[in-house]
Amino acid sequence: MTKKANPPPLSFSSPLPLTIAPALVIRGSFWKQGAEIHRLGQRPLVITGRQTLSVLGPSLHKLAQEHGFCFAQANYHPDCCQTSLQTLHAAVAAHQADLILGAGGGKALDTAKLIAHQNQLPVVTVPTSGATCAAWTALANVYSESGAFQYDVALARCPELLILDYDLVQAAPTRTLVAGIGDAIAKWYESSVSSGHASDTFTVSAVQQARVLRDLLFQKSVEAIQSPGSPRWREVVDATVLLAGMIGGAGGANCRTVAAHAVHNGLTHLPQTHSLLHGEKVAYGILVQLRLEELVAGNQLAITARQQLLKFYKDISLPTGLEDLGLQDITLAELHQVAEITCQPNSDIHRLPFAVSPEALMAALVSTVSVAESSLKAP
Repeated sequence: MTKKANPPPLSFSSPLPLTIAPALVIRGSFWKQGAEIHRLGQRPLVITGRQTLSVLGPSLHKLAQEHGFCFAQANYHPDCCQTSLQTLHAAVAAHQADLILGAGGGKALDTAKLIAHQNQLPVVTVPTSGATCAAWTALANVYSESGAFQYDVALARCPELLILDYDLVQAAPTRTLVAGIGDAIAKWYESSVSSGHASDTFTVSAVQQARVLRDLLFQKSVEAIQSPGSPRWREVVDATVLLAGMIGGAGGANCRTVAAHAVHNGLTHLPQTHSLLHGEKVAYGILVQLRLEELVAGNQLAITARQQLLKFYKDISLPTGLEDLGLQDITLAELHQVAEITCQPNSDIHRLPFAVSPEALMAALVSTVSVAESSLKAP
């Protein structure tokens, strides 16, 4: 009897693993999650900032008493940069850490994820504001010591555990959630462009969810900001931290950042923008992207979209132009620097379906609000 040959292995068009979501997401009090954290490790290195550490200190003490954790604490300052990463690698070794716990804003969480990735350790993320979806994503941004964006790193997986503690988020300034709304709403304006003609299930789903996210934020943000801690507020926090992250995970490379985040990256090279939050610069970048679509590609629909955003930004106090960013005195040389950096060959701005020159970008940067639309700005 002739032995049958084994069938050839199945061939997949994309052999890369999908990094869509954290292994576990818990919406509840951080100090009550000791059992879930304990499943991942007993010697966590806590990476955070000084202010966050002062808030989390009592919870860490309680967790250590109840579950026998041996915590060590490390600061990520001055930034998620090479100097900090080297110091933190040494802290991992000195503590013999078997788990990384990142708590804070986007940069603290990115630092924790990157350290965990480079040391092949599990990571727990605890966002302390609704400012970004960094607690969810398998991506980390690296900056210079002075806060200028350098590059991003794709990570092997999303965090093993994400703990969304609404009490921690509510304690953050309202401005952080407003910035998170600006960052999250960019998912639609960027993914609808960068997805191109992709037709695979996850990309189509991600783009449609990005539109749902935009509409949800249009409808609920004003009420949420006015009523911290309310059910509507929690819905918006879920949107900025969780839903925005899920869209990025499902969409992957087909739903990457485009001009809005590229403009953010360029602005970080100006020292006077370092007091601004990530989402504030991204929100302004969306307006710049729409202005480019209008100026360069002649897209008249972009005018309507921009006017809709200008009204929304006024309602929730997001920046609409250079003056709102505190850059009313920016020099021509500084503006040109931002445009040159934003238009570097590896910039995500080139995901736009048309070529963008530094000169065209400079024109868009200074004209996100036209004279006719100036009445939409807050007095």
